[in-house]
Amino acid sequence: MGKTYERIDGRLRTFIEAQPLFFTATAPLSADGTVNLSPKGLRGSFVVLDELTVAYLDFAGSNAETIAHLRENGRITLMWCAFQGPPTIVRVHGKGEAVFRDDPRFPELLARFPDIDPGLHGLRAVVVVRAELVRDSCGYAVPFMAYGEDRDLHGRRFAREDDDSLTAYFRSKEHIQTSLDGLPGLPLPLPPSTG
Repeated sequence: MGKTYERIDGRLRTFIEAQPLFFTATAPLSADGTVNLSPKGLRGSFVVLDELTVAYLDFAGSNAETIAHLRENGRITLMWCAFQGPPTIVRVHGKGEAVFRDDPRFPELLARFPDIDPGLHGLRAVVVVRAELVRDSCGYAVPFMAYGEDRDLHGRRFAREDDDSLTAYFRSKEHIQTSLDGLPGLPLPLPPSTG
């Protein structure tokens, strides 16, 4: 049923890059900590950097659980499901890092996302994940669903923000600077945008 891959290439890479939606899962080290599962969309906000490294853009939102968990322990799983075509699920288990806007690597990473205007979405970081285990499995129970289009609500909401107003927005949210479990989240004030 399932197969383990040594790298993300060929058919596997093509499948991953074609999906309009993927999910991220992280958790703190604490046994009673909160497991976080987040959907990620927006065409062009995910890239395969090399055969073992992927990245996605982390946009403004109402919490920063993924960032907090990555800062604490780096563990992350990404998952893609085929909602059309052959039934397939792909998971990348690995170590992730949030590369923030003031990191010297940020401009080079951001250049890998040419189809995204970062000013429209309150870009906080680029999350880079180094794969440690890549597996697929059947998606026999995943329903067929049709992809319509990306929603424009996120872009419309955050396009009107600048760095100062984004920082104020993030400070107004309870779980941006600190996670649900009290871990350090998004560092504020938000560094100036270099994109």
